[in-house]
Amino acid sequence: MSKTPQAVRGTQDIFGADAEAFAFVVETFERVRRLYRFRRVEMPVFEKTEVFARSIGETTDIVSKEMYSFEDRGGESLTLRPEFTAGIARAYLSNGWQQYAPVKLATHGPLFRYERPQKGRYRQFHQIDAEIIGAAEPQADVELLAMADQLLKELGITGVTLHLNTLGDGDSREAWRAALVEHFRAVKDELSEDSQERLEKNPLRILDSKDRRDRKFVADAPKIDQFLSDDARAFFEAVTSGLDAAGVKWQRAESLVRGLDYYRHTAFEFIPDEGSEAAGKLGSQSTILGGGRYDGLMESLGGAPTPAVGWAAGIERLAMLVGDGKEDRLEIAIAAESREREADAAEAVVLFRRLGFRTELFATGSPRKRYDKARKAEPGILISMDVRDGKPFQNWLGTYPDVDPDRKAVKAFSARWELPEDDHYE
Repeated sequence: MSKTPQAVRGTQDIFGADAEAFAFVVETFERVRRLYRFRRVEMPVFEKTEVFARSIGETTDIVSKEMYSFEDRGGESLTLRPEFTAGIARAYLSNGWQQYAPVKLATHGPLFRYERPQKGRYRQFHQIDAEIIGAAEPQADVELLAMADQLLKELGITGVTLHLNTLGDGDSREAWRAALVEHFRAVKDELSEDSQERLEKNPLRILDSKDRRDRKFVADAPKIDQFLSDDARAFFEAVTSGLDAAGVKWQRAESLVRGLDYYRHTAFEFIPDEGSEAAGKLGSQSTILGGGRYDGLMESLGGAPTPAVGWAAGIERLAMLVGDGKEDRLEIAIAAESREREADAAEAVVLFRRLGFRTELFATGSPRKRYDKARKAEPGILISMDVRDGKPFQNWLGTYPDVDPDRKAVKAFSARWELPEDDHYE
């Protein structure tokens, strides 16, 4: 007998309660994005490798170590998408979506990164994503953050706080970057190997280092506030005052950065509070949802300067926080207890489903056991269809007002089989 192939490491088969929690996250996201009038987009799973190399940056770990890239039969280098933003930016430019600017876009689906699998992190994983492209005003940042905050609340995720920082405008960021290089260069030999490499290529990322060797030098590193222009300062103040007005709880996180040069102004992450239930499930330093403003990205892909801001969140990680997903309750079960009534039972199932009731047919196996199988499914209403004394007989069990308060099912069933309403109940 041949051996059954196993799933590829870093992938998962999602079933049962886990699948229901996953679906709950997606369904809630879809409902909330409609409230905020974000337009749904579907993106290719793979792009030309240059889309990610140019937008994410050649020096990042994602591009240099984690991308699934391959050469197709035509000799072109393609990459499975490791994130959504670069592909959305490419689509915005190549499809002429500038005509709709400012445009609010939302999507979700699988992403791929070759990294060490761990709790809540996979090589094929899934994200929800929201972007506003073409809006330079701080109100766009506020709207996105209010949307994210509402999403988490509607998912029932508590004990989470928005951590917020500003990266300033282009001039502010460049002055800050130069000061950081000077600061860390003075202690280069004492930094971790990763930070020594980042010093010349991506110095802002040193601020994000968790290595103990780096932390003592990060603590007294120059702060962005020393270099903010008046415009950048006013932008950040508009974002924070807007969040206060929207009732979004936030705290300043001066070490929160985005290393790539095209990021500007707002950077943010929603992080579990110390000691919260969310921290217990994911860890207190785990990011649940994160993003920022990336006003310089379009230029890296050959487009005109275009303001944009967005966020993304891992569906698997959110699903871990929403609790055990419960499959939808079976509202109506129909058991055909004789073969003569199987066609009637199948017709009744179609009738109830068209009326919007979650309905299941039990008409396989021994007719004597079908009723017991239906009962074990714990439906709100159980209908038995049988033949007794040579005549069709139906029996309706259950507290139907809980399932059918408007009596739609009662009336439809009674009318189809010409029964006085309520005469067929026990």
